Amino acid sequence: MATIKQVAKHANVSVATVSRVMNKSGYVSEEAKEAVEKAIAELNYAPNRVARSLYKKSSNLIGLIMPDITNPFFPQLARAIEDVANQHGYQVVLCNTDEQLEKEQTYLVALQTMHVDGLIITTNHSHNPNYETLDLPMVALDRIVKAGIDAVVSDGYEGGKLAADTLLQRGATRLAHIAGPDHLKTVKRRTEGFVEVAGEKLVGMTESTFTFKDALKASQELFDHAWPFDGIFAANDVIAAAVLQEAVRRNIRVPEELQVIGYDGIELGEMTSPPLTTIVQPIYEMGRLATERLLDLIEKKDTRPREMLLPVTLLERHTTKRKER
Repeated sequence: MATIKQVAKHANVSVATVSRVMNKSGYVSEEAKEAVEKAIAELNYAPNRVARSLYKKSSNLIGLIMPDITNPFFPQLARAIEDVANQHGYQVVLCNTDEQLEKEQTYLVALQTMHVDGLIITTNHSHNPNYETLDLPMVALDRIVKAGIDAVVSDGYEGGKLAADTLLQRGATRLAHIAGPDHLKTVKRRTEGFVEVAGEKLVGMTESTFTFKDALKASQELFDHAWPFDGIFAANDVIAAAVLQEAVRRNIRVPEELQVIGYDGIELGEMTSPPLTTIVQPIYEMGRLATERLLDLIEKKDTRPREMLLPVTLLERHTTKRKER
């Protein structure tokens, strides 16, 4: 690995000059600055990646803002993003915010310091004012941040309608719903679609975050205040898993007495008992498209803002009954 002395020798300048260029402090002639930046790149000198990016004008880094990596949905998205980024010579810097705005702000500053080439955002804080002012290519994934920022989302509205239709077709007559965070537009669409189709057959509804602990509490409250109901749609598969656990605790048989549908299509649904019927988002495809779109923006290809709306599908397992004829 090259040293700062080797960089100085290669550029035919002093070590102090190299240091001034890297730290952007003190006077350096334009000729010396260019020589140092070229030497840094050619010798691959890197106390950090920023040094090399001074000359190349690109870090080949993509920042990925995620709200909670303990939610299995987000690691599956991250896998797709990393696969596509690596295929194009980029590396992904994963930032888990724990849904904390202050932590998200700190990460955004750090990513700018690292000179990332672009951002993929799955934030729970779409109101974050930094997204209005950041001069970086950005793509929102499973989120809608603001006008002018590209977005890749699934059709939650149709997903909610599909969940209600499925429960009604399977004989459910009293429906319930646990919605996700109301401030997330993509999640709110799931609720809007479900409520439209459920109509007067909706007998109970509450809201939860996407953590299992909060979902279990919301499930308990819904059963306490709205039972009996015979069909329930959960805004994601983690909430649906909490519903199944609470049903077991209350000796309610699934799907005989209660049919349950989740949303996402994560691998967790295969592990619940019974295995979960769910509305499937094309998770890998969403991550792939978001990354490819970001790379287009980085390379200034077709920079007109766009929202990609991907279809969802029903995956029937064993928490719903066979379709009535």
